[in-house]
Amino acid sequence: MKARSLNFVLYADERGMEWIKGITETTARARGTRVVTWQQERTSGAGIGPLDNAYGFLAQQWAYEHPGETPGGRHLVELRVGVVCSLRVWRALRKMMLREMCPEGNSPHACRVPWIAM
Repeated sequence: MKARSLNFVLYADERGMEWIKGITETTARARGTRVVTWQQERTSGAGIGPLDNAYGFLAQQWAYEHPGETPGGRHLVELRVGVVCSLRVWRALRKMMLREMCPEGNSPHACRVPWIAM
């Protein structure tokens, strides 16, 4: 077993982060592993920072998918989740998390928390 990391950039508020944390822990348990580290780095919200420059399109995506709504406390957040598992389990975890974060379907839909996996 090896320490591995699941890395995402999210456009989320506190409720969204709690939702993502729940998905992460549930998914890890389902694959017989556990989260050993949880690191998140938030931007200033002023639109001037490395995350804003590289991933500002996530805020634009949210605004497009939620017309007329205010973003509230949403910020870009870089999330690094540490797990100890095999490469095979890591791949399965990542795939399961992505599916839970924004389930695919035949009809148009909006992701609850816009994200990009790294």
